[in-house]
Amino acid sequence: MSRLGKSPIAVPKGIEIKVVDKVLHVKGPKGNLSQELRDGVSIKIEEDVATVEVDETKDISSAFHGLYWSLLNNMIIGTSKGFEKKLVLIGVGYRATLQGQKLDLQIGLSHPTQLDIPTTVQVAVEKSTAIIITGADKHAVGQFAAAVRAKKPPEPYKGKGIRYENEFVRKKAGKAAKGKTG
Repeated sequence: MSRLGKSPIAVPKGIEIKVVDKVLHVKGPKGNLSQELRDGVSIKIEEDVATVEVDETKDISSAFHGLYWSLLNNMIIGTSKGFEKKLVLIGVGYRATLQGQKLDLQIGLSHPTQLDIPTTVQVAVEKSTAIIITGADKHAVGQFAAAVRAKKPPEPYKGKGIRYENEFVRKKAGKAAKGKTG
């Protein structure tokens, strides 16, 4: 059994959890999420506490116990508070704009870079160099943030590119610094 999986999850007010035909549904003020449950995994809901239970007679790894606990916890947090990722564009002339359901990036490439924004994610641009990605689904928010960052990851010499807000990029010494030995 998983250590985390054994612990109960507190369900805040306004969150509705139900299991219908091996599909877990979580409904809250920020949206609705659903997750298919594997055979042998069940969710027990009592008043304001939810627990994940694994059938010991089935051949299920204990890792699934912790996995479904984490998925349920993320669904509850996502539908009540939501998730957010912030990206920063660093470089001369780098900027981002929203054009309907597309994110337009000017990142030093010869062609325009446009990304389709998924329907489960909301995107906001601040000061044309900060991108804020929010949504109820933690996976969708992280996946879209990673797709945006992958268009121009930060390079190690000048640090130009797209990075997460608190990401630290180790800088390398260039050719000029290499030859200077005392």
